Parts: sequence; C-alpha cells; structure tokens
Amino acid sequence: MISSWLSAALTRRNIHYGWVMVAVTFLTALITAGTVGAPGVFIVPLQQEFGWSTAEISSALSIRFILFGLMAPFAAALMNRYGLRNVTLSALLIVGCALMSSLLMTQVWQLMLLWGVVIGIGTGMTALVLGATVATRWFTARRGLVLGILTASVATGQLLFLPLLASVTEKMGWRIALSLVCVMLALAAFAVLLVMRDRPGDVGLRPFGDEGKEPLPPPAPSSGPIVTAALGTLRDAARTKAFWILFVTFFICGASTNGLIQVHLIPMCLDFGIPQIQAASLLAAMGVFDLFGTMFSGWLSDRYDNRWLLFWYYGLRGLSLLMLPFTDFSFYGLSLFAMFYGLDWIATVPPTVRLTAQRFGPERANLVFGWIFTGHQLGAAFAAFGAGLSRTALATYLPAFFLAGALCVVAALIALAISRAGKPVAA
Repeated sequence: MISSWLSAALTRRNIHYGWVMVAVTFLTALITAGTVGAPGVFIVPLQQEFGWSTAEISSALSIRFILFGLMAPFAAALMNRYGLRNVTLSALLIVGCALMSSLLMTQVWQLMLLWGVVIGIGTGMTALVLGATVATRWFTARRGLVLGILTASVATGQLLFLPLLASVTEKMGWRIALSLVCVMLALAAFAVLLVMRDRPGDVGLRPFGDEGKEPLPPPAPSSGPIVTAALGTLRDAARTKAFWILFVTFFICGASTNGLIQVHLIPMCLDFGIPQIQAASLLAAMGVFDLFGTMFSGWLSDRYDNRWLLFWYYGLRGLSLLMLPFTDFSFYGLSLFAMFYGLDWIATVPPTVRLTAQRFGPERANLVFGWIFTGHQLGAAFAAFGAGLSRTALATYLPAFFLAGALCVVAALIALAISRAGKPVAA
C-alpha cells in the first residue's frame, strides 16, 4: 500500500508517519468544517427562494447540531471497532450524498431531513472525535500541539470556504456553491483512502515520542455492541464531577461558537446593513486569528494547568460577546471583535481533551470526549434555535449574544472546580 511505502520513505528522513496522519485529518476536518459552516451563507438565499423563515431554517440546523453531537461517542466506538479510515470514508460518503440530494429540495421538511438528520449523522461520525483519536493514538509527545493543529482546521475551513462560498452564491447561486462543497468532499475521501491508517503499528511504528523499540500490538478487538461500549463509558464517566464540569463548559462552548456565531453572525450583519460577502470575510478573519490562537492553545496545554487555561478562554470569550452589541457594527468595532473573539474561538478544545485524557485514560479518552462533545453540540443546537427564535419573535439577535456572553463567564468560574489530575477512572 502507498502508506507503507510512504512511511518507509519518511522514516529514512527521520519523519514520523503520524505527521501524515495529522495532514490528512487536517484536510478532512477542514473540508467538513466548510460543510458545517456553509448554511450560514445559505440562510438568506433560501429565505429569498423558498420563503422559509429564520426559525424554520434554524430548526433544521438545530437538528443537525444535536445529531452531530449525539453521534460523537458512538463514532468513537465505531472507530475503535472498524478503524479510522473506514469510519471516515463512510462519513464523507453520507455527507456528500445528502448535499447532492439537497440540490433538488423544495420543501422545508426536505431541508430538515437532509441538512438536519443526514448531515448531522454524517458529520458527527468524525467531528472533533477524529482529531482527538488521532492525537491520542499516534502521539505521546506534542499531543497538545497536535490537538491545536487539528482543531485549528475548523478555523482554516472557514478562512478558505466561507468567503468563497459567499462570493459564488452571490454570483451563481447557492446550488453551484453547494456543488463546490461536494467536489471538495470527494477530494478528502480520496486522500483518506490513500494514506489514512488506524494505528502506528499498521506501518510498523510506535506513537511519536514513544521510545520503545517494537511496534505496539493492536488492542484486542471489541466484540461487544457499539451502543453498549458507548453507554458503558457514559455510565462510568457520569459518576465523576470532572465529567459534568467538562460537559457543561463544553455545552456553553457550543452555544457561544457554532450555534451562534457560525450560524447567525452573517444574517445579523445583514440586519445592520453589512453585505454578505463582507460579513463572510469577517468570519474568515476570525478564522485567521483562531488558527493561531488554537495552535498556541495546544502549545500552552502541554505546559500549563489546563483548568486555568479554560478559565481565561471562557472569560475572555464572554467579554467579547458582551462587547459586540456596543461596537455599533462599525468597521473598527467589528475588526476588534474579530481579532479578540477569533483568538479564543476554539482554543478550549486542546485543554478539554487533555483534561479528559488525564482523568479517564488514553484508551477511553475518545469515548468520554465523544460524550463531552455531545454537550457542545447540544449547546450549539440551543443557540442556533434560540437565536433564530429571537430574530423571528423580537426582530433582533442581540438578546442571544448577551445570554451567550453571560454563560461564558459562568463556564470560566466552574472550570476551576475541576480537581487536579489523579488516577484515571478505571474501565
């Protein structure tokens, strides 16, 4: 296979194959992030073509966010059973088929089925769990940095895709823009097929930073049901205070990022007379800052107390959201917000994953993080629907932004209640 040849060639140059895994996972997550963020560009065109309300479209996106999160722990169990490559390819195929089918939709129930249910399941089969699994399986050293890089792919996806999709949508329509996303998904699937492998032992290696001489043997394959593995992990983790603190803080993380900014910032900017392409460029600018902020967060999480990192990240994010309505949506005010908020957008992920691995062990880290990520997406669904309802009922998004800012302050305070690292919870 090409992966074996490539691994041997890289080893001769003293380069670990884990970095190839980082590259292909980054590409997959980048394109998936563009898929997840695209509806923020399409809300207004769909309203104009079909007459659907913001609340109706937001309902479909809320379904997607919920399933996106609920799939995460089961995706981790699927990866443990069937392998990273098989699950990732299946996810890309499901999402691509749903997007191609949605080119023909004319009814709001079709939007809810395709963009809500099917894409929610498909994107949830990888999500952040894929990056967490690659980092914990393939890296012993520099794990926080790898998590930062892979998490930053979400920001890079916005940077590359949203302004492009907004421009294509404005000039040629949302269907052409959506077709472009399908082409990119096919590219990611081809890369995964060629080079993604499940574990370092598959290419005769140990994890990066592991000084052992022989490849680690693969763990005994699980023969139990996928649902049992996922629910059993939830049962054990739910007995700990650390799990619930991480779950609640990540709920607030989702409510203050994906569900609010990613979905509703562009429509809110339009309410204030800011053109769609300029608003999408604002999201892209956040992506630039988040790319560096999240990578730096990964570096910090290898060196400092992750509880205090979460305290500062949530606190600063809350202040930026509370500040936004007072910027008067001027160029200067929005630029300042994009920089301040962007640096912090997804910086919470590396310390959250590291805290999960510390308290539940590397073998169960992806399953436990899957359930914590479910909280993230429930928060995103809460904000996506709530902000859309606020816009429909009150003709303004501002109450949703004030609430999200206040919740972030709460998250900052409760993050410090996580106890210091102790013995991992037994399987």
